[in-house]
Amino acid sequence: MIVDTNCAYCMEGELVAKFGIKICELKTSKVYLFKEQSHKGRVIVAHKTHIGDMAELSDEDRNDYFADIAKVSRALQKAFSPDKINYGAYGDTGHHLHFHLVPKYKDGYEWGGVFEMNPGKKQLADTEYEALVTKIKQYLVE
Repeated sequence: MIVDTNCAYCMEGELVAKFGIKICELKTSKVYLFKEQSHKGRVIVAHKTHIGDMAELSDEDRNDYFADIAKVSRALQKAFSPDKINYGAYGDTGHHLHFHLVPKYKDGYEWGGVFEMNPGKKQLADTEYEALVTKIKQYLVE
């Protein structure tokens, strides 16, 4: 397995702690709560392997990864009842395959537009992060 020592998703620890909190690992992915919570419940689903593009995955691995993403999406829908979940996969600066799952709410921030990568507007207390992680985990283990 390829590991990049400069990659937050490969190394975790302090690199991930700058922007996320690990929720759990699924079959092919690691799930992180995005610390910036302008969109309640926003998470990142990062592939366990350091690859830059889904085209590098076999059909089976790609299907398993998207099954993980769907599982997380269902958990977010049950936990927070968003009106829509936006999905973003970029990787211009971080070349590790990952998706942002961004719950959107009709009466909330950025409804009707593309989500901002890191608006820097809403940080939470540790207890609030813990509550979100617990709520998401509850629906991931069903």
